[in-house]
Amino acid sequence: MGLYVLTAEAKANLREIRDYIADDNVERAVRILREVRSVMSDLADMPGVGHRRDDLTDAEVRFRNFYNYLIVYRPETRPIEIVAIIHGARDLPSQLEGLS
Repeated sequence: MGLYVLTAEAKANLREIRDYIADDNVERAVRILREVRSVMSDLADMPGVGHRRDDLTDAEVRFRNFYNYLIVYRPETRPIEIVAIIHGARDLPSQLEGLS
């Protein structure tokens, strides 16, 4: 099982996702959080599987799709750093401003 760390923003993103889904279905929220943690662990084991998005940012980050979300992470760090978890319908360029 791969190791990863969450930035403060990524932690806040997970809380927002959990709260939003739990408003409709608590069990589903628990399942989604379990699944996203599994995906992040897999990324830590194989950090090269994500893709670059030069159209969104010049930062040295990769992206991994998860349902309607993008997991943004730094593949070169050990443990890998999960930068953010962003819903695909959001304004991605503005959400990624300030990444270096």
